[in-house]
Amino acid sequence: MFSDKNIISVTDKAAERVKYLINKGDENVKGLRIGVKSSGCSGFKYNVEYAPEAKEFEETISTKGITIFIDPAAVMFLVGAEMDWSESKFSSGFDFKNPNEVARCGCGESFSVSSLSLIHISEPTRPERIAYAV
Repeated sequence: MFSDKNIISVTDKAAERVKYLINKGDENVKGLRIGVKSSGCSGFKYNVEYAPEAKEFEETISTKGITIFIDPAAVMFLVGAEMDWSESKFSSGFDFKNPNEVARCGCGESFSVSSLSLIHISEPTRPERIAYAV
């Protein structure tokens, strides 16, 4: 679907951390899966988990020696995002710089998108027909 350009980009620091996690996981881990769940005070939360294989309809990103699988339900939330890794004295984790976000909760755990970001293309009779999910 997105063969010319990846859905998300991955920084070098994030790629190194993904390699570390894959090597630390059990032997059948092929990559990490990124998804979005309903959660928190802003509406959505990023979800990162081990992936033993690609699931049906998932996008696969192979870059910088790593493999990332994108949950098909999360694609519309992640297009254009950048995945980074950060560490500080008090926390460490993947950070997502996402142009689709319009707000984050105070603690940074959840985010929201505008209703215009939730474009759903139905089976159009004309190419320009787009239905908006509100």
